[in-house]
Amino acid sequence: MIKTSYEFDQAILPAGFSLKTNVLLRFRADIPESPRRNLNLSLVIDRSGSMAGAALHHALKAAESVVDRLEPKDILSVVVYDDEVDTVVPPQPVTDKSALKNSIHKVRAGGITNLSGGWLKGCEYVKKQLDPQKINRVLLLTDGHANMGIQDPKVLTATAGQKSEEGITTTTLGFAQGFNEDLLIGMARAASGNFYFIQSIDEATEVFSIELDSLRAVVGQNLKLTLELADGVSLVDTLSLAKVSQNNAGQPVITLGELYEGEDKLLGLSLEISSAQVGELPVIKLHYSADVLQDDIIQSVSGTTDVVAKVGTVEESALASSSHIILDLSRLTIAKAKEIALDLAEHGKHQEAEQTLRVLVQDLRDKGLNENFEIAEEIDQLEYFAGRIAQKTLGNAGRKELLDQTYQTMTRNRSDLAARGVTAGDEVYAMPIVNEVGSGVELYCVREGGKLRVKVMSDGYDSTKNVQFPRSIRAEGAHYVVEGLELSSDGFANAKGDRTFYRVRGKITRFAKPGQADIFVAPRQSKPTSTSKASKGPASAADLLTTDTVNNGILVQCVKDGSKLRARVVSDGYEPDWNMRFPRSVREEGMLYVVDEVKTAPDGKSYIACGEIKRFVQPNITN
Repeated sequence: MIKTSYEFDQAILPAGFSLKTNVLLRFRADIPESPRRNLNLSLVIDRSGSMAGAALHHALKAAESVVDRLEPKDILSVVVYDDEVDTVVPPQPVTDKSALKNSIHKVRAGGITNLSGGWLKGCEYVKKQLDPQKINRVLLLTDGHANMGIQDPKVLTATAGQKSEEGITTTTLGFAQGFNEDLLIGMARAASGNFYFIQSIDEATEVFSIELDSLRAVVGQNLKLTLELADGVSLVDTLSLAKVSQNNAGQPVITLGELYEGEDKLLGLSLEISSAQVGELPVIKLHYSADVLQDDIIQSVSGTTDVVAKVGTVEESALASSSHIILDLSRLTIAKAKEIALDLAEHGKHQEAEQTLRVLVQDLRDKGLNENFEIAEEIDQLEYFAGRIAQKTLGNAGRKELLDQTYQTMTRNRSDLAARGVTAGDEVYAMPIVNEVGSGVELYCVREGGKLRVKVMSDGYDSTKNVQFPRSIRAEGAHYVVEGLELSSDGFANAKGDRTFYRVRGKITRFAKPGQADIFVAPRQSKPTSTSKASKGPASAADLLTTDTVNNGILVQCVKDGSKLRARVVSDGYEPDWNMRFPRSVREEGMLYVVDEVKTAPDGKSYIACGEIKRFVQPNITN
């Protein structure tokens, strides 16, 4: 069965007033500890040119780690795609892990990105083995934009919804900075799956592990709610990314998706309630249904819960408190504000977007919620995003971080997925620098689980505690000197009564140790240089220098086009169908090259390779 509970942000609503209130709904599959459900899983991995080098290396290592954690009764298939779609592992039980990993090990980077072709092949394999008693899932990983096959985000998103109705769920994983976050989030939402932003490519294995843990913990699916609102009650907003529709009676229907063992599914609702009398006020008759694991099989369950508010005098309402739910509601409210602010900014309303975040920051502080470390961190995030939006410098990385934070908070209830983001704050380069700690306190910034955390190095402090620190000057590897630290108050102490984190006191400077290279020296502003001259090749490709990294270069591939060998750009941001002026002497079918620069030719519809050409050598994966 499903256990439901609810609480209002005001334990007692004041009588005689029309008001707006928030209610937090909780859902949990109330079942004894159940055996792990078997998986019917397809890994679909982008091997296009933009993945060449370290990105593909870490993606394949993550795929191998998935193999290690599967069981013989699980079904696995592995599909890779560039402009071609290849089956690395056809659907099969996971009985020979060594052979499966060897097959994955052989994958090499290729051309452009036929995301739709790879994904649909993965869906096809899952459908062939479809079993309602299993978790049927496609994991789609990409680092770029779909530039071949079906490219329309609306079509891909709608198709993901159709596949979900057939029982095939899709989880999307965006790698590094080049992918289309709107597409991947849209597909995940439509398919009732999850979305992950793998900002640091070396965290791929960790993120795959989180998703695999989630799949193992699925004990309910297709959780759907119908809200029968009482007279005088209206739904203002949902603090969720859940799909909201209406039934024939005009009642809101909310699809919440999966239930995980040991994890509450949260839904915040903002309601308007007309004037009420003292006593108990029926607010919502909540009808729910889901497919839940019971007695080792999936069964459909349904039920109804009456949501009733307590109404009292103004004095009783003022004295009542619901502080034990205020943190959960605040997290949802913060996520909603980020979503609203981004939408405002992208419609040119930057000042209004900034104010949305700054007003919320002040409200959180007024409530004393900055004494909780998670909320204090969120306040730093809100101020960081508000500043970026005001300056119109949110950028690609900042947008991805903001959307990811919104998505994770409003769809999952896991602290390890909340408030992730490791983009270095630009202000770190402009900070005043000192070369000795003196009487101050030394701090340093580290990356932990996709987040930038600040720790204390100086003696006399607890090095295990986190430090609340401005997000705008955090950068992995940076050291700082502050005048002092103070402990947070006891307002939200942990179970042992301990204060949980430090706050910075006084001036903050960046610490550059004498004799060590300073990696945070402000980059010089210079005009981009151009090689201007078209590339010239040696006698053959064998005479080219080799490299296993792309860095700031452009990746080019040689392909067979009829009877000719044609060079094309496979790095993101270029037209893959355009011809390219490229030395014929080094052209070999299937070979990848890294060139210094690619320029648009005078005809405006072809490219010229410029500067040095190196042959790209695929790095080996070490087990």
